[in-house]
Amino acid sequence: MIKINSFGIIGGDKRQLMMAKSIVADGYKVYMTGFETIDTTVGTWIDTTLENTVNNSDVLILPLPITKDNKTLNSTYADRPIYLNSDFAGLISGKRVYCGMKSQLLKLCPELDPKLIYDYMLREEFAVQNAVPTSEGAIEIAMREYSGTINGSRCLVIGYGRIGRVLAAMLKGIGAYVTVASRKKQDMAWSHLAGYNAVRSDKLHETGGFDIVFNTVPYVLLDAHTLAKTCDGAIVIDLASQPGGVDKEAAKRLGIRCTHALSLPGRVAPKAAGEIIKNTVYNMLEEEYE
Repeated sequence: MIKINSFGIIGGDKRQLMMAKSIVADGYKVYMTGFETIDTTVGTWIDTTLENTVNNSDVLILPLPITKDNKTLNSTYADRPIYLNSDFAGLISGKRVYCGMKSQLLKLCPELDPKLIYDYMLREEFAVQNAVPTSEGAIEIAMREYSGTINGSRCLVIGYGRIGRVLAAMLKGIGAYVTVASRKKQDMAWSHLAGYNAVRSDKLHETGGFDIVFNTVPYVLLDAHTLAKTCDGAIVIDLASQPGGVDKEAAKRLGIRCTHALSLPGRVAPKAAGEIIKNTVYNMLEEEYE
């Protein structure tokens, strides 16, 4: 059992609401700020001001991403912006803070002590568990955008990391013909062993004929030349974090449909995504108190 009594949740989206409900069910007191525009009356947490949330909480949990505009906290349901500045830093200073994208928080609030800021996004269990709702969300987009069925479609998955592995397996399970593009020789070997057609990511321009292309690599592999050769007639779903892995202007010019699908766990499975954040924070706390 974690040796604290209360959590403070500041900002976020439905993931944080589901996380609050789950934390309360575990017997802890939860204070929340930044959810003024959504009905939270069914919850058993305490909606209060930012100052009260900070003062009454043993630890604070901030959202992922920490910010969308590099100025304010990511707070989908707040009735006013929460600025990430020296005032915010002074308010939460001295508290143990768990967040996604720690580096961005410290860049905007350099007064904070880095030793008290913990990034749950960097944890392996967080990344692995999030691969499932991300992959399900990507397939949901494909089902909506593609005029055919996933079964029998020709799918390219670029990248064979955590998301790429889960996504490729799901697509194969549905009956798609899956090609995996990867940079490392060992990833090519593993993807081939799993029953996929394996290609080198730097040779993508030599491939083509795909119906749906999923990118998981967070740098631009799908430039104008590769898009023209590899993605002609395909739907492209970019799962990589900003700025993504697709030359969007080139895709538009070439008439290639491209969807940049960010934060899919929170959009398609907020309950599961909230549980993943909660369990990761619990793991980090337990390690701190060991």
